[in-house]
Amino acid sequence: MSTLFQPYTLRDVTIPNRVWMPPMCQYSAAPEGPETGAPGDWHFAHYAARAAGGTGLIVMEATAVSPEGRISPYDLGIWNDTQVEAFRRITRFLVSQGTVPAVQLAHAGRKASTERPWKGGAPVGPDAHGWRPVAPSAVAFDERHPVPDELPVDRIREIVGEFRAAARRALAAGFEIAEVHGAHGYLINEFLSPHSNHRTDAYGGSYENRTRFALEVVDAVREEWPDDKPLFFRISATDWLEESGWTPDDTVRFASELHAHGIDLLDVSTGGNASGVRIPTGPGYQVPFAARVRAETSMPVAAVGLITDAEQAEKIVANGEADAVLLGRELLRNPSWARHAARELGGEVHVPDQYHRSV
Repeated sequence: MSTLFQPYTLRDVTIPNRVWMPPMCQYSAAPEGPETGAPGDWHFAHYAARAAGGTGLIVMEATAVSPEGRISPYDLGIWNDTQVEAFRRITRFLVSQGTVPAVQLAHAGRKASTERPWKGGAPVGPDAHGWRPVAPSAVAFDERHPVPDELPVDRIREIVGEFRAAARRALAAGFEIAEVHGAHGYLINEFLSPHSNHRTDAYGGSYENRTRFALEVVDAVREEWPDDKPLFFRISATDWLEESGWTPDDTVRFASELHAHGIDLLDVSTGGNASGVRIPTGPGYQVPFAARVRAETSMPVAAVGLITDAEQAEKIVANGEADAVLLGRELLRNPSWARHAARELGGEVHVPDQYHRSV
């Protein structure tokens, strides 16, 4: 039987296969009013289609722990009970299809308050539902972005509490797995990297200080998240900077520390924290970073990055480079990728009764 379609168990949660969907923002929530940040019909249809298509695990898009933590005014959030109830509709359906529902808890930091990508993605102000972003240091992401407000220590501690509260609500919303977003140049990644963290207090300077906020968030979420449910961490394994950035060596070191703090799997991506860098993209270009973490630590990993072909995905898992693969753009193109790949590789996935004629 195909390795890609073998079940995978973390703590007491069994995921039916190794074909997973990574967080991909839809920028389709209401920007204001009582439904702000809550998933709607588009989100239900979007995630339901991938579950019906056989995807083993779906990680909900970046879901902000506070209003200021959204990437855009149109992002999802999980800071109130109205949002929790809206998520329940989606998680119930995913479970009914045998798919494990997960959520990515996030804070966008200095990259917050931007327009939707198809509208240009530029920063927006109060006249367009925007706000002033915050960050570990008063350093703008690029020339288009405003200089963010440097977070005082008391506000850092409040944000840790917001992650804690978000984890509590995520559990109430029916999610089986939570993921802490520490990648792509958003707030936690900004603290980790010396490229964006210029602080001189307990949250900046040394490696130990720069990782402090991330570990405080992980500890807070882990305390709320039940012992029988897994907790993931998404990381950018490199800033793609030759100097002054977060490195693959840092990632390997940090993976072991995250594992000791209760993280069950590292979701390995790259980049996003430095503008204008050259990234050598190509099929599976980020897989070696995941493979290195898996080889040098005891941390399970998932690989992502231009994984599109069934045989390619099978080899990544069968060769031990990763425990699972996350397909982003390919699942946007083909919601039933898992079913098609199973047919090609001789594996099995859940097929809804209503689609029995397609088997």
